[in-house]
Amino acid sequence: MRHLSWLLAACLLISGCSISSLKETLGSPKVDDDGAKIAPAALQDFMQEARFTKRWSTNVVGKYRSVNGGIRPAILNGTVYVADSQGEVAAVDATSGEKRWNVELDVDIGGGVGVGGDLVLVGSTLGDVFALDANTGEQRWHTYVSSEILAAPGTNGIVVVVQSQDGRVVGLKAEDGEKLWVFEADVPVLTLRGTTSPQVGYDAVIVTFANGKVHALNPNSGEEIWENRVAVPQGRTELERMVDIDGQPAQSGEVLYVASYQGRIGAIARSTGRGIWYQDASTTRDLAFGLEQIYLVQKNDAVEAMRASSGQQLWLNAQLTYRKLSSPAVFSGSVVVGDAEGFLHAMSQTDGHFVARAKVGSGVTAPMLVDGETLYVLDNSGKLSAFSIE
Repeated sequence: MRHLSWLLAACLLISGCSISSLKETLGSPKVDDDGAKIAPAALQDFMQEARFTKRWSTNVVGKYRSVNGGIRPAILNGTVYVADSQGEVAAVDATSGEKRWNVELDVDIGGGVGVGGDLVLVGSTLGDVFALDANTGEQRWHTYVSSEILAAPGTNGIVVVVQSQDGRVVGLKAEDGEKLWVFEADVPVLTLRGTTSPQVGYDAVIVTFANGKVHALNPNSGEEIWENRVAVPQGRTELERMVDIDGQPAQSGEVLYVASYQGRIGAIARSTGRGIWYQDASTTRDLAFGLEQIYLVQKNDAVEAMRASSGQQLWLNAQLTYRKLSSPAVFSGSVVVGDAEGFLHAMSQTDGHFVARAKVGSGVTAPMLVDGETLYVLDNSGKLSAFSIE
C-alpha cells in the first residue's frame, strides 16, 4: 500500500480531486515495498487439450480511453449490445457479427450497457441516463441522476434502476424515465472508482456499496428489504479500510455470492439476507458460478475456485499473477479469463490447469459474455469477437 500513500495525500490537499480515482492506480503497474515494479507472470507453455475457434470478429465501437473494468456488453434476443467510452452504442447480430445499428451519444459512457424488455440502457460520467429502442437504437428517453454512473443500469422491463458513484440508487419508470424513488447509502470518503450494476428482479433489487454492504430493495418503492455487511473495514488508514464491492455478485438459485476488496466473500440467502458462510477474500472483479463452485480473480490476479456450499478453496492457479485479468467466465467446461496483452486463458473447472490459450487482439478488460456455446469478447480496441472451444 505504500505506493498509494502519495496519491491519497495529494487528493486530500488538492480541491476537487476525486479520491475515487484510486482504482486506476490499483490497475497500474504493481510495485513492492521498495518501489520496484512487479513484473507480470510470464506465460508458460503447456499441452493444449482444446482450442479457441473464432466464429466471427468485427470492429463495432471505438477504443477505450480510461474505463475501470471495461465497458460491459450485454446480450438480448440474439443481439449483442456494446458501447465505448466516447458515447457510441452499437447492436450486433449474435450469430453473424453483422452490425444492426449504431448511435452516437454526446457523452462519456461510464460503465456499460444494460438491457431488458425492449430497452438498451447506458449511463454517463455526468449522470445522464439514456434509454434506446433495442430494435432500432432510437432514443426513447433521457434523464439525469445526481452523480457519475460507472455501472450499467439494470431493469426488469418495468423499473430501470441506476446506481451512481455518490451512493444513491434511483428507480425510474421504464416507460418514460420518470423518477419513482431514491435510496441513499452512506459511503466512505475514500473509495475505489466504480460500482456494481443493480440486479433488478420483480421481487427485489440487489445493490452493493463501497461500505462493504449489500442491500435488497423493493423495486417499486425503493424501500429496504434487508441488509448484509459482507466486509468490515479494518486497519488504521483509510486505504487499509477500503472494502468496496465493485464486482458483480453471482447467483445460483436463491443464493447470492458477493465479494469485496480487502474484505470477504460471502454466500447470502437472497430472500432474507441471511449470511450462509464467509471467507477472507479481496477482488474487484465479477464472480462466476459453475459446477457448484465459485470462481474469482484475486487482487494479485491469481484465479481461485471455492466450494459454493462452504467457501472452501478447491484450487488456485497463480500462473497469471499481475497480468491484469478480466472477470472470469464459465464457458464450455472451462473458466476463461482475458488479460491486458489480449490473451484468453481457459482453465479446467475441476483443478484449474490450463486447457487452451489464444491471442485475440488488444487487451481484454470488459467482462465477457457467454450465451450457450458462444463466448463474446469485446477487446480494448472496440473489436467484438465470438468464440467457441473445441
